[in-house]
Amino acid sequence: MADFPIKNIVYEKIKDVTSITDVDLNKALTKAGHVLAEDKFNKILLDLEIIGLIKVSWLTKDTRRIEITAQEIEEDEYDEQNKEMMEKDYEASFPGLEES
Repeated sequence: MADFPIKNIVYEKIKDVTSITDVDLNKALTKAGHVLAEDKFNKILLDLEIIGLIKVSWLTKDTRRIEITAQEIEEDEYDEQNKEMMEKDYEASFPGLEES
């Protein structure tokens, strides 16, 4: 699949600056030697947004802002605590099997 490498390149360009306009991103890609047709460029942005890696919003009629989505660290900590609690509850559900 030829799309994966270019998607990675586009994502890395966005990740480097955390926030960029679609015009500036397209210029940066062209400068780096990656010329994309407008429909292909839009499809890559859509795919990255569907996956949840970026957020695209309109700044003006012709300009979009593209930014990396924030990964919630607190949510990860909560999930980890929840997992530990579930494991303890599971172990406690076997009362006759205490370690010596």
